[in-house]
Amino acid sequence: MKDIYQILRKPHLTEKSVTLKNDAGFVAFRVHPDANKPEIAAAIERLFNVKVESIRILNMPQKKRRMGRYEGHKPAYKKALVKLKPGEKMIEYFDNI
Repeated sequence: MKDIYQILRKPHLTEKSVTLKNDAGFVAFRVHPDANKPEIAAAIERLFNVKVESIRILNMPQKKRRMGRYEGHKPAYKKALVKLKPGEKMIEYFDNI
């Protein structure tokens, strides 16, 4: 896993992630399932020109969904909560949220 554009999939914006951003300074991203903490930290530091203090990774399980008699599931994904070092500017994407 070398390409930084494949490691970070997209920002993960939910009510909980916005609360974590405002209270504790965490930003949430959906990441590639094979990515590890050093790769995620390097990708964020290189893409957004900020320093990362810590990273927490969560593997979210798939969820069952049903539409009438048809059953399926929402796919599993990997989420990373990234805390920036004190004094670093917030990533521009998360400024207006």
